[in-house]
Parts: sequence; C-alpha cells; structure tokens
Amino acid sequence: MRTTPLLAAALLLAACGHETGKPRAVPPVAFATAVAATQSATQERLWDGVVDAVHKATLSAQTGGRVTELPFDVNDYVQVGDVIVRFTDVEQQSGRRQAEAALRAAEANAREAELGFDRARDLIAKKLVAQAAYDQAVARHDAAKAALEAARAALRQAGEQVDYTVIRAPYSGILTERHVQVGETVRPGQPLISGLSLAQLRVEVEIPQGDMAAIREHRQAAILLEDGRRIEARELILFPYADAATHSFRVRLELPEVETGLQPGMTVKAAFAIGAAERLLIPAAALVRRSEVSAVYVVDARNRVALRQLRLGHRFGDQVEVLAGLAIGERYARDPLAALAHLGAGSAEPAP
Repeated sequence: MRTTPLLAAALLLAACGHETGKPRAVPPVAFATAVAATQSATQERLWDGVVDAVHKATLSAQTGGRVTELPFDVNDYVQVGDVIVRFTDVEQQSGRRQAEAALRAAEANAREAELGFDRARDLIAKKLVAQAAYDQAVARHDAAKAALEAARAALRQAGEQVDYTVIRAPYSGILTERHVQVGETVRPGQPLISGLSLAQLRVEVEIPQGDMAAIREHRQAAILLEDGRRIEARELILFPYADAATHSFRVRLELPEVETGLQPGMTVKAAFAIGAAERLLIPAAALVRRSEVSAVYVVDARNRVALRQLRLGHRFGDQVEVLAGLAIGERYARDPLAALAHLGAGSAEPAP
C-alpha cells in the first residue's frame, strides 16, 4: 500500500503521542519568580516642604578699613578658612605697634617696682625703714603688675584688630550675596558678604493641626526625591505652637549629610508616618523602566511570559508599592534581564 504525504504526517504525529487539537505545553521558565503578596508597611501622608540650609550667615566687619580684595564672587564655592574679604590694615598695624611699645614700658616699670618691693621688704624686716615707705613700695609693685596686665590685654586687642582686616570663610559653602565692592570703605558692623553651606540641609513643612497627633506619635518622616530615592530624616523637630492665621504647625526634618542634589529654597515632597497598612510590595530590581513607563514580567499559569505595565506608589527601602497592574498571587520575574533572555530564546509563548 502506497503512503501519501498527508497520511505520513498523521502517522508521525501519532507516533509522537500528540492528539489533534490539544495545545502544545510550554516548558517551565528558566528564571527565578516570586509571588505577589501584601506586606505590612507604614501608612504615610505627603506634604510639600521647603529646603533650607542649616548653616547660613552674613559676615559683618569687626573693624574699619577700605576693601582691597574680594577673591570670590556670588555662587562661588569656598573652602573653610579661605580669605573672602581683605581690608587695609594701616591703622590696625600702627595700633599694634603702639601696644607693643606700651607693653615694653609696662614690663620695665614692673621690673623696677619688683626690685623696689624686694628692697623695701628687706629693710622693713631689719626695721631700717618706716612702715609708710614699705606700703608705698607695695602699692607701686601692685600698680605696676596691673599696668603690665593691661598692656598685655591691649596688645591682644590690637592684634585682633589686625586679624579682623582679613575675613575668612567659617565653613565650606556657596557665596550668595556681596554687600560691598573693592575700594569701598566699611565701618564696624557693616554687612560684607553672605553665604550658606550645602553640607547640612533641612526641610520645613506646614502640617494641619488635625494630623499632628499621629505625627507626634510616630515621629518618622522622609523626603521623596524626583529620581525615586527616599531619604529618611535624621531627626524631627516639632514646633510647639501653631500659626494663628493658618492654624498649622511647623515641623522641621533634619536631613543626614548625604548627596541629595537639593538646593535651599526648593520644594520637595515630605512623607510622614501616620499609621500602618497592608501594601503590595515588589523588589525595585524586578522593575523594567522605559521612559516614564514602569513594568514587570508576569508569568501566567501556563508559564507564558508577558511584560505588563504597573502603576507604582511610594518606595520603601529596596521595595516599591504597586497600586495597579499586578494582582495578589500572580507570579513575576525577579530578574527582568533573565526574563528578557528567556523571551529572546523563543522558549516562551507570547501571552494573549
């Protein structure tokens, strides 16, 4: 009997144990998966806060003079100890030389008074001098010692006046404003230059009075950056009074010394803990980000793999909250690169 091609194909399918109409089984996936489940996480509420610098100051003149040097301009970065303003110091140097001369004279008078006191003490012991003469020697000795201390103090003050002609940065930071120009004569107390440090920042938030009870109870907050990072506040400072006009309380978040990219004056989202709630959380490493779209590879009951878009909530450490797109009990790929390689190898059937 001669076998036709169609009959040969049917016999081949039968020999392989396949039944007509039965779907082809998909082999198990070759990458690690996890099952979506809820977890207990902190319930939070968001408010807008304003970034502020912890260290900011306006340096003023402590002596008079004419400005001879302004090495830095506005928006320049300065290191702690850098010279930022320099004055003329002619008068101050002259005052220090006068103080040095007065000190030498006081030292000479003190030595003479010391010798006179020693002689008077020896003579009074031998009863060769009157008590009044001895008392005068004691008085001259004490007065000379006091004059010497005054001369030393005057020299220290004169030296400080010379030091005041050179203004140095008290900490590293950014110059924000110059109040004088080169050649301008300044007087004591006149503002010279303003600056701030970016090393330590804080965020101030206005909180409605109805939410203050929960915030006082938990005392936990963080700021949420635009790149998805979450910076936990090092300390919360709750001001004990409310604004009479807005009936809101001010809360200050002290931030750790980490690189945040924030600048004083910027607004930022601050998340405050107000309780606990069940949330669907998945590892941030399982996400696929394409432009503004976040997705995850989902594996169905027949081991078919598909990329599904998600709507995300807050981030909690290395996990992120899923608001929509993934149901409890569904499997997803823990490693998106492995899932992509699995699809590229053609070992998975595309999801309907």
